[in-house]
Amino acid sequence: MVKQVATNRKARHNYTIEETFEAGIVLVGSEVKSLRQGGCSLDDGFAVVKDGEVILRGVRIAPYKQASMFNVEPDRDRRLLLHRREIARLTGKVKERGYTLVPLRVYFKHGFAKVELGLGRGKKLYDKRRKLREEDERRRTDAALKRYARGQRV
Repeated sequence: MVKQVATNRKARHNYTIEETFEAGIVLVGSEVKSLRQGGCSLDDGFAVVKDGEVILRGVRIAPYKQASMFNVEPDRDRRLLLHRREIARLTGKVKERGYTLVPLRVYFKHGFAKVELGLGRGKKLYDKRRKLREEDERRRTDAALKRYARGQRV
């Protein structure tokens, strides 16, 4: 059973995602409760490989109100749990020019908090425009075909 907590909608617009990884997140108790309430923002998030560990940065998990003094800093760095061979592969890819690790979504899977990481390259402005233009053309064509089909049936 998978319960979606947060998604990064801009990630697929700003990056060409080539590969995805599922990683566990090391959290404190009040962070888990806040996540279950949906208090998470992935907008500025990214991951880095440092000393053989993958660190998630820029992800904001809102403070849990009932935890009061037991809350931790909302924007702190969080460790991600991956297999050694996955980390080694990611290290090689991230060292290549232009690759970035971007959090795509946060969710609960069988009671454990997980993050889906995307290995992607940043898109250029003209790539984004081209994609928007293609989607707009596709929408217009579909609408025209529907209108045409309706007119034929009448």
